[in-house]
Amino acid sequence: MHDRLRDELDRLLDGLDETSALTPDLRTHCLAFCGAVGRHHTSEDRTAFPALAEQYPELRDTLDGLTRDHHVVAGILQSIDEVLTSSTDLARARSEIDGLAAILESHFRWEERAVVTALDGLTDPDVDAERLFGRDV
Repeated sequence: MHDRLRDELDRLLDGLDETSALTPDLRTHCLAFCGAVGRHHTSEDRTAFPALAEQYPELRDTLDGLTRDHHVVAGILQSIDEVLTSSTDLARARSEIDGLAAILESHFRWEERAVVTALDGLTDPDVDAERLFGRDV
């Protein structure tokens, strides 16, 4: 899922590079991307992280840190939403999205280093990829 989000973020940044205004299509693209990130993090917080904490209690501090990152990202997503819905300031939108890109990459790398092996070892049959990563929303 992180690779899919990275690819979409790259397309969004390319779109920002290729324009001189916040067009309706660009706004829609930004809002759709931000919604996907939010749904992904909500899914992790509600499903993946509790399943990991149950099976791997030694990861609880790491999972708490990742959840704190999700709250930081949510604040940035809110700022982006405010810029996109109440402004035509492309530079401000780009600045917010660049900030989001930086924190997402750092967060994704940390999460991938810290929990991929544990995710691969989850044994709960009721926890599938769609529920873990928000692919169904």
